[in-house]
Amino acid sequence: MTRPLVAVLDYGIGNLHSAQKALERGGADARLTADRSLIADADGVVLPGVGAFGACMDALRRVGLDEAAADAVSSGRPFLGICVGMQMLFSASEEDDGAVGLGIIPGVVRWIPPGPKIPQMQWNVLHISQPADPMLQHLGDEPWVYFVHSLHGVPDDPGVVAATVEYGSTLNAAFRLDNVFAAQFHPEKSSRPGLALLSNFVRICASPRSADDREVSA
Repeated sequence: MTRPLVAVLDYGIGNLHSAQKALERGGADARLTADRSLIADADGVVLPGVGAFGACMDALRRVGLDEAAADAVSSGRPFLGICVGMQMLFSASEEDDGAVGLGIIPGVVRWIPPGPKIPQMQWNVLHISQPADPMLQHLGDEPWVYFVHSLHGVPDDPGVVAATVEYGSTLNAAFRLDNVFAAQFHPEKSSRPGLALLSNFVRICASPRSADDREVSA
């Protein structure tokens, strides 16, 4: 398989290198970048994130990568949001009422309901609700993945939920909307299932179909 070019959006917050290195292990030519031309040329785009929703959105907009992310999604190329990067794809978050998200997945990021210790900072079993999704292949029958979060995405359309996790209640853990896949958990910290998910993303980026989509959108 040719190593596809994957742009990891660099907006200066958190340890974004860990996602880049994990994608490289999955077979990508992964570049941590804020270069709009490189992002436009990439076979796939990844938006990672750690920290607070509002601060991450401010940083993304400050360097103009909110527009680059929206352009990548509208181009039809594979797009992956990770952790707070997943949350930023939503319209808004209860963590920061004044912050506006990218609105790519209509809905709100809400606090985990009271009961269990917050944040959830542990390994937990992923319950896959869209087993045919190519991003969720070869993860194993009961994939354990690693979470660090106090909020979860609640989309307007429940049909975009691709996986859930049990933590006091059922929390949404992954989402699929057209060419966009988003995960609340950290695949780069999730051992074999996480590497399998990232390898699936790399494989999708390298597929002839995704290359054709990019040419059509150009």
